[in-house]
Amino acid sequence: MTDASTKEDRTKEDRTKEDSALHPYPTGPTGPAAWLRDLLLGVRYAVSGGREGWVRTALTATGVGLGVALLMIAASVPSMMEKRHERGTARSVGVTGEFRNLKEKDAARGSGTLLYQEADTDFRDRPITGGLLRPDGPDAPLPPGVQRMPRAGEMVLSPALDRLLSSEEGKLLRDRFSAYRKTGIIADSGLIGPSELFYYAGSDRLSPATGAKRIERFGYEEPDIPMDPVLVVLTIMVCVVLLTPVGVFIATSVRFGGERRDRRLAALRLMGADLGMIRRIAAGEALGGSAIGLAVGAVFFLLLRENARDVAIRGTSVFPSDIIPSPALIALILLAVPACAVVVTLFALRGIAIEPLGVVRNAVPRRRRLWWRLLVPAAGAGLLLPLVGQEPGMYRDPLTTYRVAAGAVLLLTGVTVLLPWLVELFVARLRGGPLPWQLAVRRLQLHSGPAARAVSGVAVAVAGAIAVQMLFAGVRGNYETEPADTPSHSQLQASSSLKSAADVHGYAERVRAVPGVRSAVGYADRYIEVKGDTGKVSSMTIADCASLRELARLDSCKDGDVFLGRSDEDNHQKSFGAGTRIVVTPYDTSGKEARAYQWTIPSSARIVRTRPDPAGEHHDGVLVTPSVLKADAIPDIRSRLNIKTEPGDLDAIERVRNTLARIDPAVRVWRMGGVQKDENYAVIERGLLIGAVGTLALIGTTMLVASLEQLRERKRLLAVLVAYGTRRRTLAWSVFWQTTIPVLLGMAVAVAGGLALGWIILTVVDGHVKDWWSFLPMAGAGAGVIAAVTLASLPPLLRMMRPEGLRTE
Repeated sequence: MTDASTKEDRTKEDRTKEDSALHPYPTGPTGPAAWLRDLLLGVRYAVSGGREGWVRTALTATGVGLGVALLMIAASVPSMMEKRHERGTARSVGVTGEFRNLKEKDAARGSGTLLYQEADTDFRDRPITGGLLRPDGPDAPLPPGVQRMPRAGEMVLSPALDRLLSSEEGKLLRDRFSAYRKTGIIADSGLIGPSELFYYAGSDRLSPATGAKRIERFGYEEPDIPMDPVLVVLTIMVCVVLLTPVGVFIATSVRFGGERRDRRLAALRLMGADLGMIRRIAAGEALGGSAIGLAVGAVFFLLLRENARDVAIRGTSVFPSDIIPSPALIALILLAVPACAVVVTLFALRGIAIEPLGVVRNAVPRRRRLWWRLLVPAAGAGLLLPLVGQEPGMYRDPLTTYRVAAGAVLLLTGVTVLLPWLVELFVARLRGGPLPWQLAVRRLQLHSGPAARAVSGVAVAVAGAIAVQMLFAGVRGNYETEPADTPSHSQLQASSSLKSAADVHGYAERVRAVPGVRSAVGYADRYIEVKGDTGKVSSMTIADCASLRELARLDSCKDGDVFLGRSDEDNHQKSFGAGTRIVVTPYDTSGKEARAYQWTIPSSARIVRTRPDPAGEHHDGVLVTPSVLKADAIPDIRSRLNIKTEPGDLDAIERVRNTLARIDPAVRVWRMGGVQKDENYAVIERGLLIGAVGTLALIGTTMLVASLEQLRERKRLLAVLVAYGTRRRTLAWSVFWQTTIPVLLGMAVAVAGGLALGWIILTVVDGHVKDWWSFLPMAGAGAGVIAAVTLASLPPLLRMMRPEGLRTE
């Protein structure tokens, strides 16, 4: 070794010793232990810092907690549907009456059987469901939730129906149940929901001839009918629209108090913390706030769950015991919310220079880039557009389901990421104006992020609602039908099993005597076939002359006449003429006594022109007066009543129902007109309504919390401005304009995004846009929520302008 190399080694050794003296090795933890230390320090900051720190954490926890509570309710939807289905199945006896499954056989009579017949009714358009019971022996099965079998003349009620009958509102309804004496209350296990109007009544008039069904148990599992593929897409969209804003709100809530947090991190930089430590501390603080938010959300969820029994939306309610979140979804929430908080916090720190001497936030920020913001909705469209023209059945495939959901989420997320860029671009070009306008514009020019974030949740919700409304409107014609010739709800129709032709005339006479009834047409009808040719089908209508004159143009009529009704439609009319042998086959041909009824149309039958009945139907076929044949010998014949009441007289409708209930409790009365909906479509629409109520409540509450947080951040500035002589009115108007500008831009983006998403989804399901203006109600609702939040934030704003706001610590 040379002297030069030895000298060089000694020089390096001396330099290392000097560096060690100046920069000693760290004595604290390193590696994962250092990460844990920094995270715990951030958690400590989240729950400390005096009054200001607690207020900041409380706001964050409240915002996150509201979102978590709604997510937990959404996670309980599978349990709610399953529990409701289980209770409905447990009390089901299958289909009864004229719509029974023809292949289903009744149980053999014994001591363990009973006769059951549906006895549903309505009151003020609220459905009241129930059943009539007649046990065959002492071992007859008890309905779920019933402790003792009601005897003839007795009934057991659901709590909701009992309250209705006891109230002043149910005074008219009490007359319908006056023949029964209340002997008990149905327990929760026998009801689908706490607001359900349901009852069981004992009757000694039931028999198979009246349409009653003999059963040996309760609990009939109905076949599972696959949902229509278009309704599958509709369900996916409803879930996406209701849950996407929740994620936006949670992401917004974890950024409360951002400016104060950044100043605190700058102080830590001054004390020697590096950038990596700063980010970990900020992540720990976000974790602490989100963890408290999870606890707050659990408390909110429990409060909502406890009071769920008292909440009913369109007659739909749930028992608290039904609201049980799925364990897998709960685990996902527990992981996703803290992860979202950390990611959002780190993303927020990305554009902020936290240096020892302060936070570089008030300098001119770098302009937001547009290219990556356009990639988000473009990716969503890229997932959805290839599905155009595909087979409808593919939407039941789980992979396609996830694809539709992901595409919709990306398109809605595009609204969120585009809004800050649009607000920044717009306010940068604003100049001049009144003083409040200038204050608002200058604030937005300096830092438009909080205002845009506060509106982004509403924009996403409105965009999604617009898309769903377009989808509902585009496919409504496939799942809703409305009778064309029924101008109002003042027309009723009733149906029951026929005992004799004379009964039909008696029913009509008694209904005509009801106050408020204009007319009542009674008849009995049944489908008939030409003997030897089952392909030729028509109908037989049996009624007295007064009723037949309402159904056809008759020159003369007397008991014993037969007519052949004709209208513009063919309906095999020419096959049914004088001398034609007709046959009436029983619906259920399994019994030994089931025999077909045969009859020959007499040569005296006259051809007449029919006219539409109140339901708009023509009674083509054979019109018969009562004495011509024995009506009660015709198998499965039904009696019908078409009734007209005084328009607008709702009590007349209820009096008609009361009268018919006294004649036959099993008679079914329904109002003509209105909209008839597919059952699955109606369930999805009801779910959208219930979810929209919760989402709107979350929107308003979270926006109010965000508004209060922004005002709290500016409390000292507002107090200083007032101290220098600025009028309170000027500051109030500046806050109003500061909110209004992002709102208007947000609604514009929401309308554009919602219309685009609605059009794409309608194209995917091969639908057509029926109404391009369907966005107006939803945009108005979103603007209304924001206006309400702005008004609610005015009292705190006025308090923050007081001189006490100048205090500092």
